[in-house]
Amino acid sequence: MKFDMSAAWNEATRLMAANRDVLLIVAGVFFFLPYVAFMLIFMNELTALEAAQAANPDPAAISAAMMGFYGEIWWMVLIMALFQAVGMIGLLALLSDRSRPTVGEALKLGLKLLLPYIGAQLLLSCLFGLLLLVPIAIGAGSSQATGVLVGIVALFAFICLFTRFLLVSPVVAIERVANPLTAIGRSWRLTKGNTLRLFLFLLMLLIAVTVVAIVISLVLGLILALAGAEIALIGNALVSGLINAIFYVVFLAVLAAIHRQLAGPSTEVVVDPAD
Repeated sequence: MKFDMSAAWNEATRLMAANRDVLLIVAGVFFFLPYVAFMLIFMNELTALEAAQAANPDPAAISAAMMGFYGEIWWMVLIMALFQAVGMIGLLALLSDRSRPTVGEALKLGLKLLLPYIGAQLLLSCLFGLLLLVPIAIGAGSSQATGVLVGIVALFAFICLFTRFLLVSPVVAIERVANPLTAIGRSWRLTKGNTLRLFLFLLMLLIAVTVVAIVISLVLGLILALAGAEIALIGNALVSGLINAIFYVVFLAVLAAIHRQLAGPSTEVVVDPAD
């Protein structure tokens, strides 16, 4: 089946409109509030990092500073990532299940499928990590031109693999596939023959969302700057949380729409409230 970009976007907007009430709840609890809390707790540290980057744009120094910062709070980042993973699985279930499960039922499913989701993501992370190490290893013992060429090939391979494994999360959440390897293989089969179309669609979506996020941040940032430093601090955290929630909702709705188009509605299953 050839992927239809327009049909996927129309389906995504329809899913968001039809489920806006539950989307507000899930997005608020899992994507808005955690991000706002994170920004408020570490706003001073993040501001200091930005100031240091502006004063010393050395990539090595910036990387070391970022690694040091996140190295101290890795456990908090991990907890937030797991929390949001449950929300992602639950939101995909809410968007795609015709039985219209409650928020509680969908989130219960998110907890149930969290380990398979983590397993699949770890396998993919290892694959992409190896893909990153190959050009580094080859480039270290070769000429600069060879290193650049290998890097370009690796980037192309990364884009292809990322697109082919795009539907791993929907396969786990919507089709209830609890085997990580099976979910990865299923995504590979579903996206076959549509790699370029899917990549272009995601690229256009990313550009559009980024532009909207920048405009919102600039406009609200200018308004908040007039209200004083303390209010601006809280306001910027709220704006960042709002942008984060919007991004997740749009991206997950698009994933659900892509999965429905390529897999067909017959793959949807009904959540058993007693499960």
